[in-house]
Amino acid sequence: MPSNTGVGASKQYEALLGTHEQYQNLNARWRFLLNSFMGGEIYRQGQYLTRYANESEMDYITRMWTTPLDNHAKGVLSVYNAFLFRNPPNRDFASLEGDPVLQDFLDDANFEGQSFDSFMKDVSIYSGVFGHVWVILVKPNTGAATLADEMSIGARPYIGMITPLAALDWEWTRMPAGNYELTYFKYMEDSDRSHIFTVKEWHKDRIVTSVVNKEDQMITSQIEEVNGLGYIPVTICYSQRSAKRGIGVSEIDDIADVQRAIYNEYSEIEQTIRISGHPSLVKTSDTEAVAGAGAIVQIPDTLDPGLKPYLLQPSGQNVSAIYESIKNRVEAIDRMANLGSARALSTHTLSGVAMETEFQMLNARLSDKADNLELCEDNIWYFFAAYQGKVWDGEINYPDSFHLQDKRNDSDVLINARSTVTDPEFQRMLDYEIMETVLGQEKLEQYLTDPMQYQTPTPVPVGTPNEVQQAEQGITQQGQ
Repeated sequence: MPSNTGVGASKQYEALLGTHEQYQNLNARWRFLLNSFMGGEIYRQGQYLTRYANESEMDYITRMWTTPLDNHAKGVLSVYNAFLFRNPPNRDFASLEGDPVLQDFLDDANFEGQSFDSFMKDVSIYSGVFGHVWVILVKPNTGAATLADEMSIGARPYIGMITPLAALDWEWTRMPAGNYELTYFKYMEDSDRSHIFTVKEWHKDRIVTSVVNKEDQMITSQIEEVNGLGYIPVTICYSQRSAKRGIGVSEIDDIADVQRAIYNEYSEIEQTIRISGHPSLVKTSDTEAVAGAGAIVQIPDTLDPGLKPYLLQPSGQNVSAIYESIKNRVEAIDRMANLGSARALSTHTLSGVAMETEFQMLNARLSDKADNLELCEDNIWYFFAAYQGKVWDGEINYPDSFHLQDKRNDSDVLINARSTVTDPEFQRMLDYEIMETVLGQEKLEQYLTDPMQYQTPTPVPVGTPNEVQQAEQGITQQGQ
């Protein structure tokens, strides 16, 4: 238990809340990326709307509430996840198969009712937001002597995801073999109260848990326990790797900036339409005017004719220009994300080569992300096996290819080609290609293996017993 008063306690408090240099440099950017993904009220609280000169606080807040956010960041990451988890990963647990707590872990990975598959989808999403997330696997130290005793009290490994905003400090050490190992990791646990939270420090030999009161700037309690694994059960899942160890490249880093520009342009559209519909009346202070239809403006007899009241109203013609700018920015987002065809909502003609190139670039991006998820999950199961007193000898395989196919375009090309050739062998080959394009290779192989399963079954007669008997006799006679 640390001292709670004096200079020593103050230094200990400051040291505990000390952060990594990269955390200090990137914290504001990470928060902006998270807000851009979350949208809604969280995005409004970030105040990313450009403030006008001499604009009052109330006018600014009103303008934020009337400005919609077109959340492209969330849309892009949702599309990525849809492709990544369209086919589930293949898991071979090897010696872990049959482990008594394995199925419980797969069904409820974090003791919050979330399955392991659902957890990995969240890891994929938030690694795309920040560029990376940390994943920790923990098993409570209950002092149980046997695995049966642990099972009787429900003690088993559980998993947690730590975003870069919660990971305060870390340290990598180069080992004699040349590899880098995580030798220190400090993170902040979630708290229901804003001023009291828990900080955990992981070392290779021990775990220190500190409860901090931020209002009083003091450590209220501190517990130290042994780390029985001998290493830190934390792995990092990258979306894309950067040149700095422990820092990833966000999938929405540039997209979030364009999204903010679109957000501001939507505000300009709203303001332009509002002012165009409600022009401003320019008048002298002694001219009496009443708002509303049929209002009368009373001008003093001595008023200079050059000072007569007039309406100040913008033309509103620049609204079309703003909409065109927004359209160009959305196309820029699609180019950044390689989703020009996948997210297209209107007719957008691309050449076959351009579409194929875009699909290949998207496929490469998703394949790299799947490899990073595969590596992350492999490390998770390594920790899981160690907690269970075993050695991980299984294998995790995520899909390697996410190739997209424009079936309509491909089938049209094949059908046109078939109509122009007369060689029977070439026509048979094209027939096979057309069927494979429409059905897919797996269904086509099933059809060629057993064509009878795709035949339309004989309809079952419905009616009174006599009507059914007459119908069956009719069918029999037709067969003869």
